Amino acid sequence: MQFHSLPATAKKTPLWLVIAVLGLLTLVSGGLAYRASERAGLALLDDVAYRQLDLYASALENELGKYAYLPSLMELDPDVTQLFGGASSSDIRKRAHRSLVNLNVRAGAKALFLVGVDGRVLASSEALSGSRPDAPTELLEPLTHVSAQPFFTEAVAQQRTQFFASSRDSSASEYFFAQPYLLGQQVRGVMGVQISLAPLEATWVDLGVRSEREELMVVDESGVVIMSSVPRWKYRSLTELTAVARLGLAALGRYPPGAVLPLNMKFQADLERGAKMVEMPATPAAPALSRVLQERALPQLGWRLLIFSDPQPVQSAARSAAWGAAAVMAFVCLLALYLLHRRRATRQLFVARNALQAVNSQLENLVEKRTLELSQTNQQLVAEIRERVLAQGELVQAGKLAVLGQMSAGVAHEISQPLTALRALSTNAALLLGSGRAPEALANLKAIGEVTARMQGITAQLKSFARKSQPFEVAFAAEVVVQQLHLLLAHRLASEQLEWAVDLEPGLPAVFCDSNRLLQVLLNLAGNALDAMAGESFKRLTVAVCRRGGRIELSVADTGPVVPDDAMKRLFEPFFSTKPAGQGLGLGLVISSNIVREFGGILRAERVLPQGLRFVFDVPAAALEGHAVQSPGESDV
Repeated sequence: MQFHSLPATAKKTPLWLVIAVLGLLTLVSGGLAYRASERAGLALLDDVAYRQLDLYASALENELGKYAYLPSLMELDPDVTQLFGGASSSDIRKRAHRSLVNLNVRAGAKALFLVGVDGRVLASSEALSGSRPDAPTELLEPLTHVSAQPFFTEAVAQQRTQFFASSRDSSASEYFFAQPYLLGQQVRGVMGVQISLAPLEATWVDLGVRSEREELMVVDESGVVIMSSVPRWKYRSLTELTAVARLGLAALGRYPPGAVLPLNMKFQADLERGAKMVEMPATPAAPALSRVLQERALPQLGWRLLIFSDPQPVQSAARSAAWGAAAVMAFVCLLALYLLHRRRATRQLFVARNALQAVNSQLENLVEKRTLELSQTNQQLVAEIRERVLAQGELVQAGKLAVLGQMSAGVAHEISQPLTALRALSTNAALLLGSGRAPEALANLKAIGEVTARMQGITAQLKSFARKSQPFEVAFAAEVVVQQLHLLLAHRLASEQLEWAVDLEPGLPAVFCDSNRLLQVLLNLAGNALDAMAGESFKRLTVAVCRRGGRIELSVADTGPVVPDDAMKRLFEPFFSTKPAGQGLGLGLVISSNIVREFGGILRAERVLPQGLRFVFDVPAAALEGHAVQSPGESDV
């Protein structure tokens, strides 16, 4: 049965790239939705704020416009005319007072007052404080030096003036209308109206508390907040003020003493239609909040009306829109990814079917060919393993013979002395027997026996070390091997003037391993140590044996030079040697490591401070039950 694959594209798009693109589309769609929703929400918020600005501005202008006509109406009163005409009797002042009271009852202002050209209050709608008719009223007590106030000086200059000032008692916002009284072309006094803006401001505060989304403030021509729905913003400057500017504001007398401080409002960004995003200062009870600021100028008053809208609902709606758009786009992307994966899987299925048919036709031949090759390789491998096992045994034996060759000088020295003694003792014994001195000749013969026993021990040790290792079944004391090591190295230790140190832990259990191979490891390590210390002034070879759990640890340390790091990493590589050329094949540590591995241990090298190197390995400890333990006096290992 034949299968035909779909036409494959020249190059497949990586799956991670597809997922990255789909994820990017999801993020972009969410961002665009957030931006569009935020813009629409801010535009709606802007429209609502502008309508609110119109309402608040109209309310403020209407509130102030209700009292703008009062100075002109006061001018028509005959009592006022008589008072400014020069009559200053108490009756005239009382009648003028009653006229102002009656007029203010209908107008609803805080106070109406008349001020002479000298700045002295002549009459007021408020009750006179005291019985003296010329006593000043309570009206202008907060405004010290009335004759120097802007509303008075401007009115005297034949100008109609409007003036804002704060109440000293309550810091409430107050507004004044002032107009000069002219007799002919001469200014005879000033007619004024005092209005309290506290009720209107209280309405704003109540609306701000109920809405929780809208704050309002009025800023005068000096940039100072004079009315606000947030009490803590009142009498704050929108900008930082210099010391000179603060003194100038204090000289105006409009604001409570020391009350003009910076609002610390921070600009964040410009929005459409002139709106701005600002950050209002934090308070101990509330954190810093972002607000959308719109403002409207009040040209007739010289003020600016500012409204602050909370963008949180707009931002929440924008986030919801962003999440919704991202969810829709994610669904679309997942659907597209599923379809793409399904198409790719279908194409791969057709390709796999064709490939499977092609592979199936070749599989039997390939299996047969591979089976034959594996069979041949296996036979070669078995042969190579056998050869390597034999080669390793021969290599171990060759290493032992090489050590024997190195010890030949020491053995010759050890045997030469007993031979000389034998010659002398045998000659003396013959002479003594010839002279009939049998007891003395017998003593010489005993000495010859002792010397012969010593030579037999040396040759037995060499013969035991030279023969190939056999499976071990006899446990022996570790000090036996240490003593044999010292015996084999005695001549070299003496000739090279080395210090020999042995550290044997008392009460050690017997060692259960091949003594010849253990001795070969110690000889290799000791020989390397002696070669390494050849050029050193202080030479010491230390052999230590101690217990480590259920095993016996042995170590050989020297005081040779410091071995570099790169050489430390290659110490156990075959044919690597730090000795000069011709003085070693670099196989001693490799052979020793393999022997230790057969004992179940690991041969490792460690630096010794301040200099030197120590080789450490461990061998199994023998259980005393069921094993014959070789004593230190036995010569054959």
